[in-house]
Amino acid sequence: MKLQLSLLVAIYALVVVGAAVFQRRFTYFPDRRLIHPADAGMSGVEELRLATDDGETIVAWHVPPREGRPLILYFHGNGGSLADRVPRFRIFVASGYGLLAVSYRGYGGSSGSPTETGLVRDGEAAYREAHTLGYESDRIVLMGESLGTAIATILAGAHDSAALVLDSPFSSAVDLAATHYWMLPTRWLLRDRYRSDLAIGDVHVPVLVVHGDKDDIVPIILARRLFDLANEPKTFLWVAGGGHLVLDSPDTFPRVREWIDARTNAKRPRGHE
Repeated sequence: MKLQLSLLVAIYALVVVGAAVFQRRFTYFPDRRLIHPADAGMSGVEELRLATDDGETIVAWHVPPREGRPLILYFHGNGGSLADRVPRFRIFVASGYGLLAVSYRGYGGSSGSPTETGLVRDGEAAYREAHTLGYESDRIVLMGESLGTAIATILAGAHDSAALVLDSPFSSAVDLAATHYWMLPTRWLLRDRYRSDLAIGDVHVPVLVVHGDKDDIVPIILARRLFDLANEPKTFLWVAGGGHLVLDSPDTFPRVREWIDARTNAKRPRGHE
C-alpha cells in the first residue's frame, strides 16, 4: 500500500512539474503562418507592421470606417490567426465600422513568442497605431474575444476609449484554469494570470459583456463575476443556448451593433440593416 501511494504521489508530482514547465503550450495555440487578408478572403484590408516597445514586429489588419462610424480595435483569442476571424470582420466592415486587428507576437507572421506581458505590449502598440492613423479616443471601441478580452480590459483601464466590448470573457486566467484543471494547484503555478478582475475597476467607459450560457470553454459564471466588478454603465447580453464566442451570431450582433452605435453617437444611414 505504501509503495502504491508513493508511486501515485510521484506520478502526480511529475504531472505538476510538467504542467508548470509546459503551461504556455496549454495556453497559446498560434497559427504562425502569415496569411494575407486577400488570401483569407477579405479584400480592401491594409496589412500593417507595428513595432512594440520591446523590439518585436507584429502584423495588423486595418480597414477605415465609413464617415461617422467608429473604429473597432480588436484583440483575438488564444488560437489560430486573424484569418480565422474573417467572417466576423466582414460583419464589422459591412456595418460601416473601421477595423484594426492585431496579430499577437508568435501569431500570423508576427515575431516573438506569446506571454501575458508580451500580448499587453502588443495591445499598447495597436492602441498607439490607432492614434497614429488619426483616430481620436472617443472613436475607438476596444473589443476582445476570450483571451483577448483581458488585453482589451487592461487597455481600457489604462487609456481613453469610447466603449469596451467583451465576447466570452473570464474574470482571470487563474479562475479559468482552476475550473478546467481543478486537480492541479493552478493558482500557484500559473505565470500568465490575465487578471481582468483587477483591471476592470479602472475602466470608466460603457462596458458590454456578451456570453453564451452553454459556453463549455469559459463558463458564464466567470463572465458574470467580471461583470459584477465593472463600473456603471454596463450591460450583460446573455445569449441563451450560445456556446463560446457568440457576438457575431445572427440573433446577437444586431443588438451589439445597436449598443455600439448608441455609445458612439453613430448615425446609421436610413434603410440600412
